[in-house]
Amino acid sequence: MRSDRPNAAGWPLKFAAAGGLAFLHLPILLIFVYAFTTEEKSFQWPPPGFTTKWFAVAWNRPDIWEALWLSVKVATIATLIALVLGTLASAAVARTKFFGREAISLLVILPIALPGIITGIALRSAFSLGEIPFSMWTIILGHGTFCVVVVYNNAVARFRRTSGSLIEASMDLGADGFQTFRYIILPNIATALLAGGMLAFALSFDEVIVTTFTGGQQSTLPIWMLEELIRPRQRPVTNVVALVVVIVTFLPILAAFYLTRDTDQVSGSGK
Repeated sequence: MRSDRPNAAGWPLKFAAAGGLAFLHLPILLIFVYAFTTEEKSFQWPPPGFTTKWFAVAWNRPDIWEALWLSVKVATIATLIALVLGTLASAAVARTKFFGREAISLLVILPIALPGIITGIALRSAFSLGEIPFSMWTIILGHGTFCVVVVYNNAVARFRRTSGSLIEASMDLGADGFQTFRYIILPNIATALLAGGMLAFALSFDEVIVTTFTGGQQSTLPIWMLEELIRPRQRPVTNVVALVVVIVTFLPILAAFYLTRDTDQVSGSGK
């Protein structure tokens, strides 16, 4: 039966949607514009001129490469840790029943619900009590607290949509635990894990608050950008780096969106 309601949105709704998108994305577009400005000490509007020389300047700055490499290493290792721990935790919560299961699920997702400054202070206090020197690994541990949550949320949702009868059938046909995981479980949760890993990498790559408390004297790329804004020196270079950060974080998020948009098509779901 066809609905009599019109499919087209009214002008007020379209205007509100356009206003919301402009509010969200115009500041980002300004970053792109200022990456090409000829003015290096202030943000003038309109820019007095445009140039691409700041890309060459940024390319030849060794401090940028050091900060970028540190961010990539931290995000990669934190994502790998999150994939292992998040998958195991989601499997335990979704596939088994035990006392306190819901409480454990709440505790797993709590770090991402807490303000970053609370997590940062708690981790810094723990490292100080344990006399653990600040290093790349303390940053990784800090980022892992919220990266695990991202992977967990994706994996537990997919586990709950995958029919347990598939696992039972695999075991009945003589497959051992490893074979069942490789041929049944992993193909069904692979896209969820990939999407969770991409989101975790993006979150870790641009994290500032937790890194401030756990990094010591080390500077990841977002920390480097913050320091450059506090003591401005060649401000367009900072905007060039910001442009790179936007691209690096946008691509995994876009890929994760496309990987999870058809999550209703899971083997055995609804059976």
